[in-house]
Amino acid sequence: MAKVAVIGAGSWGTALAKVLHTNGSQVTVWSIVEAEIAMLRERHEHVDKLPGVKLPEDMEFTTDLKAAVEDKEYLILAVPSVFTRSTAKSMAPFVKAGQIIVCVAKGIEENTLMTLSDIVEEEVPAAEVAVMCGPSHAEEVGVGLPTTVVAGAKKRKVAEGVQDIFMNEVFRVYTSPDVLGMELGGSLKNVIALAAGMADGLGYGDNTKAALITRGIMEMSRLAIKMGAKAETLSGLTGIGDLIVTCESRHSRNRKAGMLIGQGYTMKQAMDEVKMVVEGVYSAKAAIALAKKYGVDMPIIEEVNCVLFEDKPAKEAVRELMMRDRRAEHSALEWEA
Repeated sequence: MAKVAVIGAGSWGTALAKVLHTNGSQVTVWSIVEAEIAMLRERHEHVDKLPGVKLPEDMEFTTDLKAAVEDKEYLILAVPSVFTRSTAKSMAPFVKAGQIIVCVAKGIEENTLMTLSDIVEEEVPAAEVAVMCGPSHAEEVGVGLPTTVVAGAKKRKVAEGVQDIFMNEVFRVYTSPDVLGMELGGSLKNVIALAAGMADGLGYGDNTKAALITRGIMEMSRLAIKMGAKAETLSGLTGIGDLIVTCESRHSRNRKAGMLIGQGYTMKQAMDEVKMVVEGVYSAKAAIALAKKYGVDMPIIEEVNCVLFEDKPAKEAVRELMMRDRRAEHSALEWEA
């Protein structure tokens, strides 16, 4: 039986805590929000973010970070990406060599352009760092619907350890050494999902959505491969798989925020309406900064930035995407002479 702490008691952290407990782990859930921990202790249910998903009576809940971190084999870091650095910094004094921190949020730090695992490695050098992502909404994982994700780490034994504590008959876990590709896929797809939501909000159809998903994975892949990620990762669960679910699902907060923007809401109004962290908004600026740094053309992500931060109408952004200069779909393919 593994001793595990889930750091962050949002919908995803709560759902993963239930998976871990179901698999026999001893689970402690930490949150900085006292009211949230009080609710979980009293109700054994996150009534705000994961209603209807009951948590076992013997699961522990605490606001004491030191108590949560100490003596645990695995630390599941499930705070929103914008709080990853501050939370990792707070955890660092209590982490001992060999403890494994698993980053399960998705994002790129705007001012440094670092991935979340890079941030944790910088702030908590004593830890072994892993990531876990894939097409996985908390609402479905919490009620035990079949889900498949990927555990990534530089060392095989670390990834396989994460695989062991999470995998069961409804939660399948693959492993991968391409941590960079996994994290870029998980972050960039949120920006494309905002665009997909905008198209839905504008009343566009399946043709438009299919185009955004297909051209979106091309943009994601171009940048990720240029940065050193593997093409196989972007064509797998943490690339195209995660992109599809985030662009299509009714549970997707990025799609919902985009839909509201397509209907005329401002970015701030949309985020307030969603009432949860919309990771794509935070990743959008980082994504376009990376595109410029590596000289990669990312027209969808560029237009999303214009809509979010320059008040460009979503309908005008779609028109400009449609009217870009004509070109071949795949420039590497050869024509007959």
